[in-house]
Amino acid sequence: MFRKDLLQKKRIFITGGGTGLGRGMAQRFLELGAEVYICGRREDVLRNTANELTAATQSRIHALPCDIRDAEAVEGVIDSIWKDGPLDVLVNNAAGNFIARTEELSQRAFESVIGIVLMGTLNCVMACGRRWLKAGHKGTVLSISATYAPVGSAYVVPSAVAKAGVEALTRSLAVEWGDRGIRLNAIAPGPIPTQGAFSRVLPKPELETLALDRNPLHRFGTVEELANLAAFLISDGSGYVNGEVVRMDGGELLQGAGEFSSLGRALSDADWQSLKPRKRPASE
Repeated sequence: MFRKDLLQKKRIFITGGGTGLGRGMAQRFLELGAEVYICGRREDVLRNTANELTAATQSRIHALPCDIRDAEAVEGVIDSIWKDGPLDVLVNNAAGNFIARTEELSQRAFESVIGIVLMGTLNCVMACGRRWLKAGHKGTVLSISATYAPVGSAYVVPSAVAKAGVEALTRSLAVEWGDRGIRLNAIAPGPIPTQGAFSRVLPKPELETLALDRNPLHRFGTVEELANLAAFLISDGSGYVNGEVVRMDGGELLQGAGEFSSLGRALSDADWQSLKPRKRPASE
């Protein structure tokens, strides 16, 4: 299925593409023939990733610093890309999350996560969508959701709220824009170890054990597995898939809803103090 030219001539924009899942998808898309643009807030991280992936794949990748919470900044970045031709695919991967007791979160904590996950996704979707519609150009949007989006989860309430919004946006626009050549889908992954983000949402070894115990496959997913699923969903081979949220969690949700809800019994007051949000939430 994953022939080397699967994504040939496709121009793909990935938010949060410098690290974690975004970086993994960028590498896979490059291997399959795509031209990739990655964005994020940290220019040094983006450029290091671009240099490393260029050396590894001998393919074209572009690093574009951008805070997707800023609609004007998003418009500027998308404009700069469009000067060389339209994008074909938007991947909404940028995210923020942290484990916390909800009553201890500030307004700014909510705004930070919702701003990145929901408003950032909306900014990018509208920037690309309006251009696709105006030009009559077909486009594909893939967003990274979470298994707890449809059911909620304790201790990650800002993320649950934002991801639920992303899924609603995906399903709504899949209907509204589908007959004009734009399809939207999402992936809802279970826990996948990535550098930085994973250690902040599961900071203690015993929490990793707890997460493994509630998964029927008794393992975590891999970045490579997610990247392969993403490649399929943005390829022409899945052209009749529209408005779907594909859950990739080893059956975890079927065993028990609310990915982080059991933490109330697993963490002490001291643990909660150590998990209080810092200036930047865990991001992917």
